[in-house]
Amino acid sequence: MADQNEDQALVEKVQNGDPQAYNLLVLKYQTRIGHLISRFVRNQADVEDVAQEAFIKAYKALKNFRGDSQFYTWLYRIAINTAKNHLVSMGRRTPAGGTLDAQEAEQYEGAYALQETATPDREIQAEEVKQTVNKAIAALPEDLRTAITLRELEGLNYEEIAMVMDCPIGTVRSRIFRAREAVDKQLKPYLDNE
Repeated sequence: MADQNEDQALVEKVQNGDPQAYNLLVLKYQTRIGHLISRFVRNQADVEDVAQEAFIKAYKALKNFRGDSQFYTWLYRIAINTAKNHLVSMGRRTPAGGTLDAQEAEQYEGAYALQETATPDREIQAEEVKQTVNKAIAALPEDLRTAITLRELEGLNYEEIAMVMDCPIGTVRSRIFRAREAVDKQLKPYLDNE
């Protein structure tokens, strides 16, 4: 809550004519926004350009920010839309939600059974699980892929995801459920071996 209040205070300073306050918001969120964009845009130089464009768009639109959502949720939505627009302008489809490491794969229901001791067999299996999860996420429709990425990888709550995706919370819950179900289905062969 203190974080949200701090963001709101900085936003109000910017709205009252203090552009330096925006620099603090950029510094606070540039790594997270860059990480988010890299899930859509593969080229690092393009990631930096898209992130910069997203922050510029947010700055220009900040006068209209009413505080109905958290600043980060609002910024997140701008970043996702900017990344998607970049891909469209490059003539590409939105790729998978990025890569997962084994630790992130453990967040999926049932994957805890794969977490035990690190042996060469376990490491090979963890890499296979990682690839399986990545393929499962890549195969999801964009709305499911975005919802699961925002929830499981970026840690947003359902309300924040609803704001980012501009849809009701019930729709968010349904999308996340269906995405988890699809990922779990792909992980089932690994879990059955346990």
